[in-house]
Amino acid sequence: MLAQEHVEHAATEVAGSFNAGEVIIEHVSNSGIDHPLIQLPKVLGIDFSVTKHVLMLWLVAATVFVVVTWTVRRYLKQDRLVPSGFMNGLELVVEFVRDSIVLPNVGKKWVLIWTPLILTLFVFILCSNAVGLIPIFEAVGILDRAVLHTGQESLLNRLIHGGSTTTGNFNVTAALATITFGSIIIAGARAHGFVKHWKNIVPHGLHWAIYPLLIPIEVLGMFVRPFALTMRLAANMTGGHIAILTILSFVFIFAEKFGGPIGLGVGFGLSVPLAALISALEVIVVLVQAYVFTLLSAVFIGMAIHVHH
Repeated sequence: MLAQEHVEHAATEVAGSFNAGEVIIEHVSNSGIDHPLIQLPKVLGIDFSVTKHVLMLWLVAATVFVVVTWTVRRYLKQDRLVPSGFMNGLELVVEFVRDSIVLPNVGKKWVLIWTPLILTLFVFILCSNAVGLIPIFEAVGILDRAVLHTGQESLLNRLIHGGSTTTGNFNVTAALATITFGSIIIAGARAHGFVKHWKNIVPHGLHWAIYPLLIPIEVLGMFVRPFALTMRLAANMTGGHIAILTILSFVFIFAEKFGGPIGLGVGFGLSVPLAALISALEVIVVLVQAYVFTLLSAVFIGMAIHVHH
């Protein structure tokens, strides 16, 4: 409904001059250097300005930390051992990640060591994906345009630029994949020793002439894994939002072609049901992508531990 009001308002203002590509890219991108929320100086050539995705990262991390910590501490203060309410759901998630994702891949000996990391990745990615489905900043934009009427350089107007799905940002997914990459090395080194871990990159007992070809391939494959994790998560989360925005753009296009109430009516009649269906599909994607990222991370860590498999 918020998206419908936002599109209707924008369509009446810019009908005849709508550029679908610019609007879509602006909504799925970070706020960037042109619209930072807090402008900070560069350090060693790195811009530390707070953008919308940085803000959402902080909000998601802080919310997860506060909610989980408060829930667990409240449960530990109770006399009964059987959880209830939100703690019951939280325990279900913990057991699912431990028993269905981590245990089959790393083994019983290492399950308690690697479950906290995989669980943290799962909860953070799941919450980040879910927040991206909530039209927080679109609601802020409607409030600003309809009631507050702040200036172009106000904080509210800077919030409007760019999307809020942090896991659609390749920098975020690359950082998560880098954590997995480092965990693979640590897992192999703990299980076999640092030197033996690197020897285990290639199978033993092969003809010596194969190793000059096999070693570069295996080293390349070692870096392909985090790259695949990075691209898969970010591309899937960005693709869904692009699809929704593309369909909502039909409102602009029909308003431009037919003009007035007829164009808006046809656009809404076509785009809103389709956008609702894709939004429902996005709910499934949110769960699946959190599961796939953590499952592959557990698989890669398990491969470093159980080299003989």
